[in-house]
Amino acid sequence: MKKHLTNLTIAAGVFIFTKLYADAISFNSIELSGVSLVSSLFVTIFVIQWIAYIPAFLLKTERFYDLTGSLTFIATILFALYVTNSSQSIDLGGLIIGTAIIIWALRLGSFLFMRIYKDRKDGRFDSIRRSFSQFFMTWTVQGMWVFICSSAAFVAIANPTGVVINSVFILGLALFIFGFAVEVIADNQKTAFRSIPENKDLFINEGLWARSRHPNYFGEITLWTGITVMAISTFEGMNYLALFSPIFSYLLLNYVSGVRMLEYRGQKKWGHLDDYQNYKNNTSKIIPKFY
Repeated sequence: MKKHLTNLTIAAGVFIFTKLYADAISFNSIELSGVSLVSSLFVTIFVIQWIAYIPAFLLKTERFYDLTGSLTFIATILFALYVTNSSQSIDLGGLIIGTAIIIWALRLGSFLFMRIYKDRKDGRFDSIRRSFSQFFMTWTVQGMWVFICSSAAFVAIANPTGVVINSVFILGLALFIFGFAVEVIADNQKTAFRSIPENKDLFINEGLWARSRHPNYFGEITLWTGITVMAISTFEGMNYLALFSPIFSYLLLNYVSGVRMLEYRGQKKWGHLDDYQNYKNNTSKIIPKFY
């Protein structure tokens, strides 16, 4: 009972923190029926997660967890673009930002879905899926992930005057393309490595993985930085809090999910190997070394 109360308290804290963040950055947002577009997107994101949680828990499956996250990115971005664009007025900057996120979400969502379909489960959820409170907390955290990562884009797209395309915007687009390319290449290299039977139960240390132990997460953080840089020229006042987007991505991937969990599992599996210890000691954790 105590664990359930703790998990539900964390879920409530996550929701309240994200709500306060959403209220703060919704400054200068267009409104729908008296409610800012940014706040409407916040509500939509969490409602989607909580609805999806119900069948997921009843079936004790995490198979569509990542897919739901990706589809939430796509749905909310499409809605934001629909609201802010018309045949009389097209916001090209907003369309570029939105399209970049949709392309990323389609790629990542399909990649993660096919991986879990092939593996038949996600090891991260072995204990989580059996606890209604911990599983609910996990879906709630996904809502926070979707909103905060998208927050800079939401602020820019919801700006009444549209997104400014200038040299800063172009720099952000270049960062997004670079980060997206690194993430795709790293994921494909790892998939190819794992597809070789002789590599079963071995750790990858080739390609980008020879430069970083988690190059895919470097790409992820970089592309969200690019999205934020594209959006920053539209920021005013409290909108600048949306600079938290790439920082949040780094904190989440490095200290909550991703890196922390994979490093623990890697140490448990290969920690007794000298080659693995040498790899850890001589290879950067996230930022690749290209020298």
